[in-house]
Amino acid sequence: MEPFVRLTAGAAPIDLANVDTDRIIPARFLRRPRETGYGPVLFHDVRFDASGAPRPDFVLNDPGHREAKILVTAENFGCGSSREMAVWALMDYGIRVVVGPSFGDIFFENCFKNGVLAVVLSAGTAAGWRRALAERPGTTLAVDLPDQTITGPDGAPIRFEIDAFRKHGLLTGQDEVALTLEHLPAIEAFEARRRHEMPWLG
Repeated sequence: MEPFVRLTAGAAPIDLANVDTDRIIPARFLRRPRETGYGPVLFHDVRFDASGAPRPDFVLNDPGHREAKILVTAENFGCGSSREMAVWALMDYGIRVVVGPSFGDIFFENCFKNGVLAVVLSAGTAAGWRRALAERPGTTLAVDLPDQTITGPDGAPIRFEIDAFRKHGLLTGQDEVALTLEHLPAIEAFEARRRHEMPWLG
């Protein structure tokens, strides 16, 4: 997992509530080999028309938002089915931060397991940022994970909360398995002691 520490980058507004994981990556692409990348099919059915041409009215097709690495979303982004590929698609496209008032629970967890920082801000703040980004494509936000701040379109930093375990995983680039393996010597010592003291357990 790629570590996340700080990022200053363009941000794009997703001004629609209840964007589910099937909209982020349609189900028919779930069998796509991981090594081919999921970025090309991110938001496929709203990003492209039936002929495969980019839809000019979709935000990530706007030249000012095309290189965005941050999304500012509306309520309940990432709801629906629990497909990890939705986060893979965001990552493969280049998105490292999603900001919004609320997220689908499993999507929120999958973000941290895959190196995407998901930040919950108030609905009013998120709506104001979406308006500012729509009015000024190419506007950048600055995210500082160690300090837990995001500098918004108006240049004012806002502090956000994050669980300490998730923060450590992002900063070090370690998922839950890698973090567990940090304790491998202690785990192996415990298993050896258990086999010696309770051999009947096998």
